[in-house]
Amino acid sequence: MPTIAILGTFDTKGAEHEFLAETIARQGFSTLLIDVSTLDNPTLGPDIASAEVAARAGNPAWKELLTRHDRGASIALMATGAANVLGKLVADGKIHGAISLGGGGGTAIGSAAMRVLPIGFPKVMVSTLASGQTAPYIGTSDLVMIPAIVDVAGLNRISRMIFENAAGALCGMVNAAEARRGQPPAGKPLIVASMFGNTTVCVNEAKRLVEAAGYEVLVFHATGTGGRSMEALIATGLVAGVLDLTTTEWADEYVGGILTAGPTRLEAAGKAGIPTVIAPGCLDMVNFGEPQTIPKRFAGRRFYRHNPQVTLLRTNAAESAELGRILAEKANRYTGPVSVFLPLRAISALGEFGQPFHDAEADAALFDGIRTHLRKDLPPIELDLAINDPAFARACAETLLRQLSGAGLPDKTVTVAPLTSAPRGSMQPCTEAGRFAEQTGRFDGPSGARAPVGPPTL
Repeated sequence: MPTIAILGTFDTKGAEHEFLAETIARQGFSTLLIDVSTLDNPTLGPDIASAEVAARAGNPAWKELLTRHDRGASIALMATGAANVLGKLVADGKIHGAISLGGGGGTAIGSAAMRVLPIGFPKVMVSTLASGQTAPYIGTSDLVMIPAIVDVAGLNRISRMIFENAAGALCGMVNAAEARRGQPPAGKPLIVASMFGNTTVCVNEAKRLVEAAGYEVLVFHATGTGGRSMEALIATGLVAGVLDLTTTEWADEYVGGILTAGPTRLEAAGKAGIPTVIAPGCLDMVNFGEPQTIPKRFAGRRFYRHNPQVTLLRTNAAESAELGRILAEKANRYTGPVSVFLPLRAISALGEFGQPFHDAEADAALFDGIRTHLRKDLPPIELDLAINDPAFARACAETLLRQLSGAGLPDKTVTVAPLTSAPRGSMQPCTEAGRFAEQTGRFDGPSGARAPVGPPTL
């Protein structure tokens, strides 16, 4: 019979967690009650007492800390202890799901404890904070947060309904997880890829080719959380290779947008030493919210209204040059096979000739920054193509497949002069790129042309 851990502050929310435990027990599951109280004696008898949780935090002065009644320090202590307790229970196979109820303090403790658990392990947090900014509580985990609607302060017709639904959801997750245990593990090696709407055509084509070669490709949306999740999965050792074709989160990190993945983006694959293909996809855009939320320092810059909630800022030449340096220096630290591809005609759909973010000067600065700072034994592979040209996607996919097969990196790079503002198809590709295009049949001048759109400003 699967066992579900129920953790919470039993000193103030004992009745609510007891109701939750009874609901879960009625569905045929065992329960393990874990008290993470920091104030008074619990009103619900736990299987694991708060003192044991506090002791597992690794702070020898935990008793003294709790007696000071410093709420912030006490919550941090219990969060660390609860994470260690749950982690050990999962590793030992003693629990098969976890759930908690909480307000501010309870959510901080419960979410910290559960977000360190493996992806796929059932975990639910019923919280009064679930409808707000949840990124600090979820992180890169698959923790499910359910809005409490009313405060977790007693049982009433609303709270009972919410708690019963949460219990049912978790029990369903546990049943699904237990069913997976009886299935043979997937045999295909995992490849991860980064994608944005403006690189979808490229990544989908590369994904198709890599999957046709016998790999499973997981695509991560480069929205900050997506990049962090991808980096976290790479760090687990489950990933065989990386198609990091959409590194746009670094534009938000450097310029100050809202979809940053943090300063460690582009590091996990290098530390893991696994085959990786990198491209500067969508480094021509920085994400902001509605126009009125954009910092005044960007007044007069080039913007594009992506949708009612998202406004994009075009990176300028100075920013692009610095982003090129950053990307190159990240790639320089890679210990495994790595290739850096440059799509010289456009790094996004919006950056193609005639589109709002076309800026040959900024693109040239980006490419020069990459060329200048890449280590000498890692010259970029430059193709006279837009990033969404299927030929570019094929080149990236085939390079990664060669790396994965142990064939090593390509022994020759493709070098093309920086582009002017001429339309696609008005320039001849270099000889090597031309041969590649002849083989794929894809470099045949303009394709999918669209009417020019003037760059809006705010």
